[in-house]
Amino acid sequence: MDHALRRGRLAEWLQQAGIEALLVNRLPNVRYLTGFTGSNGQVIVRADGRDLFLTDGRYEEQARHEVPDLERRGYRESMVRAVRDIVPALGLGRLGFEVDGLTYHAYTELGADLPAELVGVNGAVERLRRVKDADELRILDRAQEVTDAAFEALLPKLREGVSERELAFELEIELRTAGADDLSFETIAAFGEDAAEPHHDPGGRPLRRGDVVKLDFGALVDGYHCDMTRTVAFGHPPRELHEIHDLVRRAQRAGIEAVRAGVDAAGVDAAARSVIEEAGMGERFAHGLGHGVGLEIHEDPFLHRSSQEVLPAGAVVTIEPGVYVPGLGGVRIEDMVEVREDGRRALPRSSKELIVT
Repeated sequence: MDHALRRGRLAEWLQQAGIEALLVNRLPNVRYLTGFTGSNGQVIVRADGRDLFLTDGRYEEQARHEVPDLERRGYRESMVRAVRDIVPALGLGRLGFEVDGLTYHAYTELGADLPAELVGVNGAVERLRRVKDADELRILDRAQEVTDAAFEALLPKLREGVSERELAFELEIELRTAGADDLSFETIAAFGEDAAEPHHDPGGRPLRRGDVVKLDFGALVDGYHCDMTRTVAFGHPPRELHEIHDLVRRAQRAGIEAVRAGVDAAGVDAAARSVIEEAGMGERFAHGLGHGVGLEIHEDPFLHRSSQEVLPAGAVVTIEPGVYVPGLGGVRIEDMVEVREDGRRALPRSSKELIVT
């Protein structure tokens, strides 16, 4: 991955904004700009290209391997103290900081007697991250392949009496076996009436014949997340749930077909939501249609009714409508979709039909 190119794009933005340097300390952004994978690292990106990487003594050797193209400085105390010591020598007049990266305590400590104006910056790196390059798309495809393989391996393991918690653990094992470095997020496994909760914490509820099984899960590969939801059936569920599954599948198809570079994210949400609303179930779809996926499981762009964002070519977003009926159950179907100039490409290959085991 060309981290120098990414920092160069950020430097161009800094020049236009009249900010001489930006302190980046949100770890997904640090990784995006440098390749560093440790749990403590910062990069000062300068408008003139003379960037500087910082970390503590635990990661100096790791940084030497992962960040070979930048000047590196280690510190033994706090990051804030290290930046305060460095800034005077850099001769900066205006130092940007990530408003979502510094605590208020760190901000006040950093700004005390600092010979530079602190300027809050919101989402500068995140805007760059919306568009995935070829390397990122390749990794996301691999994460999806692992996720698909784990899903297919799990289906034969559905059995009467297994608990949500047990099945979630078995799915996690399948993800690891298929090649995941870690989980993208805590796996959701919800049976029967529990599937009416959009985000359900798996518990001891046993699987019974006639239950729907809602699974929301994904593999983490090389730092990139996958996010997929499938709703299957163990035995034959009530007819209403068959109808809801068909409705959600049609809504998702409408949402995916609306994806194209340059379209409003709110319009994509509306394309899927209108299908559910026209069926009289609009109040049962209470969340947004989707979100970007990459180095974070939820990142720009976000797709919901009030979104002001426009989808760029190269973004990868989820399309995940759902219908949830308390006391009965719920259905969500979710795919990651690459936004293209001429349309879209759905990443998963797992069936979205109602699989009955």
